[in-house]
Amino acid sequence: MGFIGFIGGFLGFMLGGPLGALAGFVIGSLFEGSSDSSNSGTWIGGGGSYDSSEDPDSYKQAQGQRNSFLFSLLVLASHIIRADGKVMHSEMEYVRRFLRDNFGDDAERQGNDILLKLFEEQKREEATSPGSWRQTIRNCCRQISANLNESMLQELLHFLVLIAQADGRVPKEEINALYEVAGYLGLSAADVDSLLHLDSGGSLEDAYKVLGISPDATDDEVKAAYRKMALKHHPDRVATLGDDVKKAAEKKFQEINAAKDKIYKARGL
Repeated sequence: MGFIGFIGGFLGFMLGGPLGALAGFVIGSLFEGSSDSSNSGTWIGGGGSYDSSEDPDSYKQAQGQRNSFLFSLLVLASHIIRADGKVMHSEMEYVRRFLRDNFGDDAERQGNDILLKLFEEQKREEATSPGSWRQTIRNCCRQISANLNESMLQELLHFLVLIAQADGRVPKEEINALYEVAGYLGLSAADVDSLLHLDSGGSLEDAYKVLGISPDATDDEVKAAYRKMALKHHPDRVATLGDDVKKAAEKKFQEINAAKDKIYKARGL
């Protein structure tokens, strides 16, 4: 099925609001008259692990959250990618690869078209009223945060950080945009800093930044910081978003554990 299936499914779950308006704009400009429109309420593949006959209500909720997460990712990715005034091929390719690997070639093409349309809408809004796109993103983030739990929001932020890092560097404009989006989602600058320093081969200094503490922290503070991170980023808390998203969360969790192990080893804990 075409990628329109998940956008239609998103509209069925989160009708109205700024995200609904953007989804309607995308459908109207890209997929009007598409033969895929009959699939508009369908769960898009790539990791759904639910049998809808077992628990229809849970299935519907999980379907809606996944569709909401995916469309939110594209909307916020369009903001992060253009934060420095440039659209980098490597950042676009990261998004395209994610779509291709999980949903197939049609999803890659259509997802790319969605991003381009979102770029157009961003330019149109800014030309009409400077600052209006930032307000759109703020309102979208408020709607997103009302429909996803904190761990899902953290994973959404994680993907945005990975997109920003795709070209091997993260310019100041993109870091500021990540801080901005995190704040709109109800997350913190410390959450962004932690994700930016995730790397199982990083330094001890990076490991402390992953846990959001200073090297002067006591052993008890280190342990408390790790417990907080483990609860916030546990992969099981994003399981309803699908196996592909959970797999990324598991890799992130391994890197958090690697940071903890590095600190524990240095302290002899």
